[in-house]
Amino acid sequence: QVQLVESGGGLVQAGGSLRLSCAASGSMFSINAMGWYRQAPGKERELVVRKSSGGITYYADSVKGRFTISRDNAKNTLYLEMNSLKPEDTAMYYCAAGRRIATATSVDYWGQGTQVTVSS
Repeated sequence: QVQLVESGGGLVQAGGSLRLSCAASGSMFSINAMGWYRQAPGKERELVVRKSSGGITYYADSVKGRFTISRDNAKNTLYLEMNSLKPEDTAMYYCAAGRRIATATSVDYWGQGTQVTVSS
């Protein structure tokens, strides 16, 4: 089992920045990929970014050039640096981990989520 705990969400004005953290614990040997999803009210959960253990990274077009994923292996912590935030980035952000996380249904482990709200 793997536990994921997110932190770092909050309220920010458009154009601002936030950094989300996801602390992972437990048995990580089966984890090949980690990343972030988000879900806005009334919308489906969507992939924001995923990063494989081999270093391959995929960003959704909507966040390319603004968001950056990184990982501190010593701390088993995943980060999402979000810059130039827009009101449409408002959503609950979820940390995701598993063998494959390209789709929400393929994710093995989810965090509890952290709310990001961007005011205009």
